[in-house]
Amino acid sequence: MSRFLLRHWYGRVGMLWLLWPFEALYALVVGLRRFLYRQQTGWSSALPVKVLVVGNITLGGTGKTPMVLALVEHLRALGWHPGVVSRGYAGRQRQVMVVNADSDPAVVGDEPLLLVQRSAVPLVVGRDRVAAARHLLATHGEVDLIISDDGLQHYRLRRDVEIVLYDAQRALGNGHLLPLGPLREPPSRAIGCLQVWTCIDADFRPPQGHAMLLQSEAPRLLQGDGAWPVAAGAEIAAFAGIAHPQRFFASARALGFRLQEHPWPDHHSYRREDFADLDRPLLMTEKDAVKCRALAPPGSAYLPITAALPLAFWQELDEALNKRG
Repeated sequence: MSRFLLRHWYGRVGMLWLLWPFEALYALVVGLRRFLYRQQTGWSSALPVKVLVVGNITLGGTGKTPMVLALVEHLRALGWHPGVVSRGYAGRQRQVMVVNADSDPAVVGDEPLLLVQRSAVPLVVGRDRVAAARHLLATHGEVDLIISDDGLQHYRLRRDVEIVLYDAQRALGNGHLLPLGPLREPPSRAIGCLQVWTCIDADFRPPQGHAMLLQSEAPRLLQGDGAWPVAAGAEIAAFAGIAHPQRFFASARALGFRLQEHPWPDHHSYRREDFADLDRPLLMTEKDAVKCRALAPPGSAYLPITAALPLAFWQELDEALNKRG
């Protein structure tokens, strides 16, 4: 995503006002599509299990992967057997595919592989969420609840509960729809959804809904997964190939490191040349780590992130899942 767009999406609209006719057309298409799916229930596909959708109405990172990991852990503790379907963004696969811990991230996508390696959750990727969900149920008969990762706009898959995530720092940006702003859908789309604001500040209070605090654990080595011997106060190289790299950089600084920042495009495909001429220890995001274990210099590390959500969120979620329908 270009710096020009980001600057205007999350600041003054400026010259982007020239795009307002395209925003109006996009709004018409989005609104009509949602209206038709709501009116024609035969267009969507219901499954014999509960479906929980995690998504966002803005472009960019809002913490969906930590949220899915937290959901899997919570649901398992309650006796559910969750599975996950994902598009596998940036992966090369065209058909539905089961993701294993040793799958190639270039094929299945970095985020699905991270989810499987962290939680061992049954997971299928596919551009068609309905086909992916059916394949998941066919190959994992124990699954009794499906989490659709980044599936908010995939209306063909009927859902029981929707969770909308926002980034607390960026919020709704300039409030406009694509391409004038960062919104995939209007803010009203979140009505009736569980709303969660991703933050790294424990004092943040969301305007509505719940706060999800992203907490950094101690850095881990890419090779061997041991503790990183680099002490706080050291100057390090920080790699972040995610949608919102500044959030990762802020988390690394909070651990006491001094950073040489290396922001990369979201889902960046790393090459050995990207690590050339590094003269300090390397720390990267966990999403980058699943692609870089064979590429990064020895002694490199990643920063595990966990999500903490309030009891009120879990109570609201459990109530929504236990409704008949």
